[in-house]
Amino acid sequence: MTTIRQRRVGKGTEAAEDQPSEETNVKPDGKIPSDHTGGKLWNILSVTVGGIVAMSLGLLTSVYVATLHENDLWFSNIKEVEREISFRTECGLYYSYYKQMIQAASIQQGLHGLVYDNKTESVRTINILERMNVYQEVFLSILYRILPIQQYLEPVYFYIYTLFGLQAVYVIALYVTSWLLSGTWLSGLLAACWYITNRVDTTRVEFTIPLRENWALPFFAVQIAAITYLLRTHLQPVQERLTLMAVFIATFLFSLTWQFNQFMMLIQALALFILDCLDMLPTAKVTWLYIIQISGLLLVCVLQFFNSMILGSLLISFNASVLVARTIQKNLKKGGLLNRLGKLILHVLLVLCLTLLINKFIKKILNLESDEHIFKFLKAKFGFGATRDFDANLYLCEEAFGLLPLNTFSRLSDTLLFYVYVFVLFLMAVAAVIVAFRNLSGSNQVKLMEKMEECTITLKPDAAYSLVHTVLFGCLALSTMRMKYLWTSHMCVFASFGLCSTEVWKLILKCVHLYTSQRAQVLKYSIPIITLLYISYKFWPGIMDELSELREFYDPDTVELMNWIKAQGGVCTGRCKQFVVLHVEGLRKEARNNMLICEMGKNISRMSKSIA
Repeated sequence: MTTIRQRRVGKGTEAAEDQPSEETNVKPDGKIPSDHTGGKLWNILSVTVGGIVAMSLGLLTSVYVATLHENDLWFSNIKEVEREISFRTECGLYYSYYKQMIQAASIQQGLHGLVYDNKTESVRTINILERMNVYQEVFLSILYRILPIQQYLEPVYFYIYTLFGLQAVYVIALYVTSWLLSGTWLSGLLAACWYITNRVDTTRVEFTIPLRENWALPFFAVQIAAITYLLRTHLQPVQERLTLMAVFIATFLFSLTWQFNQFMMLIQALALFILDCLDMLPTAKVTWLYIIQISGLLLVCVLQFFNSMILGSLLISFNASVLVARTIQKNLKKGGLLNRLGKLILHVLLVLCLTLLINKFIKKILNLESDEHIFKFLKAKFGFGATRDFDANLYLCEEAFGLLPLNTFSRLSDTLLFYVYVFVLFLMAVAAVIVAFRNLSGSNQVKLMEKMEECTITLKPDAAYSLVHTVLFGCLALSTMRMKYLWTSHMCVFASFGLCSTEVWKLILKCVHLYTSQRAQVLKYSIPIITLLYISYKFWPGIMDELSELREFYDPDTVELMNWIKAQGGVCTGRCKQFVVLHVEGLRKEARNNMLICEMGKNISRMSKSIA
């Protein structure tokens, strides 16, 4: 005879006795208790307020950088030729393609002019859509042509306002990432404030508007926010699928808008690989991220007319190697500490060898050498031998590709950002080492989970990814100054997350034997608020002075030169700086030794600065 008996609670009985039973939590009329309703309403109110603050900060940042640009150049009062000259270095070249699409008789004719371009390089017809990442200019020009705004907004303003608008997306993405990591929108507010007050080191959009990174970095920040949400536990299948779609779209747009996309995503793939090997991320989600990276890059390859440099990228070879190696080594995450360390070493060697073999095979088939100058540059930069390659030596002579200046840290320290960042980085790194060691030990799972409970709370998968991400991109920024904008923006997110994280304060208080949940909550909110008050008090007057300072663009000699070129039947003024590119092409044949190449690079750099 089958009977029904009460479940045995076991060890959870004591905990159950401390909490009201489910029956006592439900009123006789079936209504939800007021405490539960109040908590739900508070969460809705908090999310609403946090969302409004995020949107407001994003819009304010956009208006802020637009105002700085207007005040610096008096952009609304200068001539069109002066506006185009104000786009520095290669920025003028990128803008010229947008202008060409706008001035074309039709969209089809404009696209044909880009696919069969004979103006950019001397005596050569090239496909601009294959050689350069200018699809954003194409899309924007088409959007300008089809929208009824021609009578109200000039093409150049539509262009620059779009870039300034992307800054709003950038700040909102940083805000949301910090919010997701810490659980409070106060962290997002602090991250956004640090981003604004450290503007010199977090962005240069106000004076190099068309630069590729100003298009790409907002999408990269959106991708990181989506990955942060994806790595949360207990996601519903629908939520996971939507998040994966968001990651794919952001990855694709990032890859489409910046020529350095494959190298940035390779670093991201390395971060995922390290965490997966240390069993700190869900393997299934990491696999999906590998596939998304490959898919996004291949889609860009198709749009760029099967650009061989993309097919021969290390990212595709590395991700494919990881997936193949994981199939070969199925029991990678089983066994004791020494057993797993041995498997891990073999796995790393296997992935490395497969990556080199696949990459070499692809380049052999495609007869690809278009990215060799990058590896020659890296080899020479880190002292592994000199090179006579012109492009590599040109990079070596360029200040932007040098080491990160030390005065960067003094500026970041003025806002307390660097101090907080180092403090949080140290704590999280220690926690990561402990968690990684215990994950690899794999002995006595019951005791292991009891001991590891405290560490897993302080280092969730999303926090672990953020830690490795900031370390790897920090190394990149230290070695190459131009890439610091990838690091400093995430530095704002990571530092604010640490200050507003309950897990971080819990770990600190437990180390000094002062932990209570009330103390952790007090520190979680009070320290960030004090930091915000300090930043406001110290930097608000400076921001107001900066906004009140009025200057104007003045370069009559270059304006006269451009007008003369136009009068002689030359190319449009928006492409005036192409002569620097042509000059480089002419000098390439004359380069015979490294000293001569460096001297030419310096001369070209001076010419570019004088034009700008």
